[in-house]
Amino acid sequence: MPPDPERGIVTLRSNHSVEQTVQKLESILAAKGVKLFAIVDHSGEAEQAGMHMPPTKLLIFGNPKAGTPVMLASPTAAIDLPLKILVREDTSGNVLISFNSPEYLQSRHEFPRELIPNISVVAALAAAAAE
Repeated sequence: MPPDPERGIVTLRSNHSVEQTVQKLESILAAKGVKLFAIVDHSGEAEQAGMHMPPTKLLIFGNPKAGTPVMLASPTAAIDLPLKILVREDTSGNVLISFNSPEYLQSRHEFPRELIPNISVVAALAAAAAE
């Protein structure tokens, strides 16, 4: 799916379940030496609150050597960093992977364009996990 230019969200369809996609992302992050800070299990928390939500997990990850220059150039970027990937199942049973477009984040926080590669790993990670 093409990015939504107004919201800056890119969404890909995964060929795996939510759990398998998350496991794949965890493996890819570990292999690349990218720190996984947290996994937020939105659907699990909803269940504990007595509510139903399709499987939905948010991975929060990053590399301080890449992210810190972005935040130094534009301190407001810290609200969107570390990077995040949302893995969820929609109402049709499709598993979707969503993330903020690096170009959108650059525009939103007005850091120098030459720093976009510092956060562009998110697109490659999502594409690899979707396969």
